[in-house]
Amino acid sequence: MPRPAFACLFLALLVSTANAAAPAAQRGLFGRAADGTTIETFTLTNRSGAIAKVITYGAILADLQIPDRDGKLAHVVREATFSEENYKKSFPQAAMIAGRVANRIAHATFTLDGHDYPLLANNGPHNLHSGPKGLGKVIWTGSPVESTLGTAVKLTYLSPKGENGFPGNLSVSVTYTLTDANILRLDYAATTDKATPINLTNHAYFNLAGAGDVTDCILTLNADRTTPADATLIPTGEIADVKGTPLDFKKPTALGARVAQLGAFKRYDNNLIITRDAPGLVRAASITDPKSSRTLEVWTTEPGIQLYTSPLDAASAKDRFGFFCLETQHFPDSIHHPNFPSTLLRPGETFSSATEFRFLAKSAIDR
Repeated sequence: MPRPAFACLFLALLVSTANAAAPAAQRGLFGRAADGTTIETFTLTNRSGAIAKVITYGAILADLQIPDRDGKLAHVVREATFSEENYKKSFPQAAMIAGRVANRIAHATFTLDGHDYPLLANNGPHNLHSGPKGLGKVIWTGSPVESTLGTAVKLTYLSPKGENGFPGNLSVSVTYTLTDANILRLDYAATTDKATPINLTNHAYFNLAGAGDVTDCILTLNADRTTPADATLIPTGEIADVKGTPLDFKKPTALGARVAQLGAFKRYDNNLIITRDAPGLVRAASITDPKSSRTLEVWTTEPGIQLYTSPLDAASAKDRFGFFCLETQHFPDSIHHPNFPSTLLRPGETFSSATEFRFLAKSAIDR
């Protein structure tokens, strides 16, 4: 029996909608400094109403708005807004791309292929995120790109040999893609003409409610082990079990449940080893905000994840966390620890990794 004409039209519209191309990233001006430096912005949107804004300074995720179960949007990362002062300070606490080598390199130096490479010490005696002018503090080149996954922008940068003390010309890119399922995916790639260490991550400061603190968020980490560090946060080289420590989030636990055990700083800044039995994307973390019921799942191809908590600004709330970071990465100071997964990239090789921030508008505990 032939289908009624209106039914065929309805089915055609469904197919057309499903196959419709994702909207292109919208290009605009983020700001212009007094010296004439221009920073572009790229706005990604999806059919769920989510919005991501990426700027060419530091390849920063300047804003990310995600709906809750009622469709209400909240800014779930710490926003980067343009002002001359923010530009001079390199947009502090923004969701920058950290590299060439994210996290720490002990004593701001390393030896590779018989050559010593001194770096700038910017974290006590150590090098943090490659120094004061790492990848998160330079101007990238951006362009919208087509993607079958969603709305996407690709940013590229050529880090010349000797920049921040590192060897080789490093060609690096990161592609941000926002899908209709409220997934923000980051694809990293890099090549070099001389051996160099590389470890890229995004340093997003998350607050799933968009305001208040994150101390009561319920965190689960797919991590049985950690890399213990000394008082200056340099790994000892040991691999240790998290059981019985403040880092044991194998079962859903409030982020601030063990704040009293965190010492004088009362914050997290720890690398955990993601448990995996195969390569590819695995779920590294899941965290739910009880106020908004938003859940963030972090999936990655990387071997580690840095849990970092930022205190609230108010001195009276120093035991409360204002933001959390879940930085997918290789381990800190890997260049000095042969037992850690290697961060070396050599000519003829391509570095690649992927991380997905998957947002759900229901409690992770109820799934």
